[in-house]
Amino acid sequence: MSHAYFFGYGSLVNAATHDYAPVYQAKASGWKRAWRYTSDRKLAFLTAVRDENSEIDGLIAPVPGNDWGALDERERAYERHASVHQITHGSDARDIAIYAIDPDRSAAPTEDHPILLSYLDVVIQGYLRVFGLDGVTHFLETTEGWEAPILDDRASPIYPRAQRIGAGERAVVDDLLGQIGSRRIQQA
Repeated sequence: MSHAYFFGYGSLVNAATHDYAPVYQAKASGWKRAWRYTSDRKLAFLTAVRDENSEIDGLIAPVPGNDWGALDERERAYERHASVHQITHGSDARDIAIYAIDPDRSAAPTEDHPILLSYLDVVIQGYLRVFGLDGVTHFLETTEGWEAPILDDRASPIYPRAQRIGAGERAVVDDLLGQIGSRRIQQA
């Protein structure tokens, strides 16, 4: 029996946030990332957006127990899209999906719907560990919405799967955010 897989392109690249295994490095062609928010969540988060001229790095991981229902619940703000024909990977997976928000149900982040720094730290930490600094740079280049405000919640993380990041990882995140001119807002 073939196992079902999903493509992770954000926090799921950070293996410390889940116990899905084994994971395989992969590329999704025809997609880019974007920061969005929906009525399902107050804060902005990553989604995949169709773009025939883009390719994003990520990981594929098996759907636990081949039970899409449980994974659909975790990813409830997203819709699942069959994508095996768009994913390049080093496994024998033949059933792969990518989760993306319906563009008609999302909007660009705002002051009231910012990106959480604790979430971004987790994502960058994952990309740094799996794909190195070049992978982090590619992540930034293939993600839109960096003009969004970033809520600095590092001292008291709001993101439920926040991770401790080392001084070197923190410096990478802070340097990259400085390079793209991101605006931080302080936690109330």
